[in-house]
Amino acid sequence: MTAQRSRNGWVIWLSLVLALLLSIAPLPKFMEVGRPLWAALFLSYWVLYLPHRVGMTTAWILGLFQDVLYGTLFGQNALILTLIIFLVLSLHQRLRMFPMWQQSLVLLVVYGIAQLVQLWLNALTGNRPPTLAFVLPALVSALLWPWVAAILRGLQQRLNVN
Repeated sequence: MTAQRSRNGWVIWLSLVLALLLSIAPLPKFMEVGRPLWAALFLSYWVLYLPHRVGMTTAWILGLFQDVLYGTLFGQNALILTLIIFLVLSLHQRLRMFPMWQQSLVLLVVYGIAQLVQLWLNALTGNRPPTLAFVLPALVSALLWPWVAAILRGLQQRLNVN
């Protein structure tokens, strides 16, 4: 059995930096409540298609960067991203077999669970949002999943990331 060399790992890290930039990019006030979970989307793609390269450690590190960027409780976003990636990793063999619309539905549930944990952590720290709109980012992210996956798959194939 030949060992396959990892190539173009910089593409993964560059895409994750792009996800961080997208997560802090300014949006109009009415769109702010439904801001997609960019880091979770990008991490979910890489974990689904390259689980040997990206995992829970990467999610934890990216979450710590998000904590610093957002100025939230240190470790809060790291915990949420690690939870998301744990769920995606535990389902990744099944998810890869599903058509894109079913992947979106499963990811809607995973991101919804993450948003509920985020709400719980916000309630513990006294920063509870006043409405049930906290699940809107999960819905927007699930709707964006097919496009994010198609773009990242094209990038992965074009640059031969493995």
